[in-house]
Amino acid sequence: MGIIFPMLLSLILKGSAIIIHSPGFWKALKSKLRMFKFLLAMAVPVSSPPSNLLIKLSQRLFDAEAQQSAFVAALTTPQVFPQAILWMRPRPEVVPFALAPALPWQSATIDRLQPDQRPGQHPLHSAGSYYCLDMASVFSAAVFSAIPSPVGLVLDLCAAPGGKSLLAWQHLQPKALWCNEVIRKRVRILIANLKRCGLWDALVFNLDPKAWAEHLPQAASVVIVDAPCSGQSLLAKGDTALGCFHPVTIKKNASRQKRILGQAAQTVAGGGYVAYMTCTFSSEENEQVGAWLLKQFPQFEAVAVPSLADYASPLADFPCYRLWPQSGLGAGGFTALFRNRDAQMNPTTLPESLSTQALRLYS
Repeated sequence: MGIIFPMLLSLILKGSAIIIHSPGFWKALKSKLRMFKFLLAMAVPVSSPPSNLLIKLSQRLFDAEAQQSAFVAALTTPQVFPQAILWMRPRPEVVPFALAPALPWQSATIDRLQPDQRPGQHPLHSAGSYYCLDMASVFSAAVFSAIPSPVGLVLDLCAAPGGKSLLAWQHLQPKALWCNEVIRKRVRILIANLKRCGLWDALVFNLDPKAWAEHLPQAASVVIVDAPCSGQSLLAKGDTALGCFHPVTIKKNASRQKRILGQAAQTVAGGGYVAYMTCTFSSEENEQVGAWLLKQFPQFEAVAVPSLADYASPLADFPCYRLWPQSGLGAGGFTALFRNRDAQMNPTTLPESLSTQALRLYS
């Protein structure tokens, strides 16, 4: 490590005559540090010893010891996963990135990139031509392929930073897209991403999900719940998620997820859908939350997603899907789609109680 660190730093700064008082110094330094982090992750995988809680989780998720070991290794030895780009404007004839082979659950508007590509630095990104995603997000949104399009209203209840909203816009072609974010400080980045990618007709809200259940019952064609979770998959990317394996953390998140999902179920129109997804692995936050929904709201049924058939979870008796970090395709996650079999559908007109809180994306 003592040799690699100066070698990488020299590689990054080579040829860069940076003057500390120049206007572009801090921007250039930030770019160099991002490159350094990327090269360091590529060159020096750092393994940390697994906690007893992680080992116990692996034993609950897998029967085979080989699978348990692979799962633990993926979370204790971070790796660089390939990124993806979602084209929001027509794809150029020559894509300026090295592409990886497309996956069966990858839509036509998405390109999977080779691991060494950095799409966030390209001028097309600033111009709003595409949105950068990880493949785990693409996997979660693959449930949209089982929803007939176009649809009426799409409501994204936990929308920031905006990736699922943009994927829904491209995949489902909704008549209206309403993006809700509970955490006020995350609303700004949500608005910025929607504006950059040209979604001027979207509405943004900063409301508790219960407001939608109370004021817009049985009206949305699709409700997306990219639920707050313990974030266990972040470890596979080298990020931190303090306490993510602790039973108290998992129980707290599962309780919040059930509350949000229950409010989403009350907002969905007859014949409409709830898409539920997380970026964690504990069954208490995934399959058990889905089972809770089906028990508490018997008018809902789980919907099979043909493109994800090879990723079906063995931990549930209804269709739901998992991406494991040891696959190398992405950091991992869970996704499921539920349909409301009721016939009742209320108007999707935005009630005055909510319209006054809509943040329109004026140019």
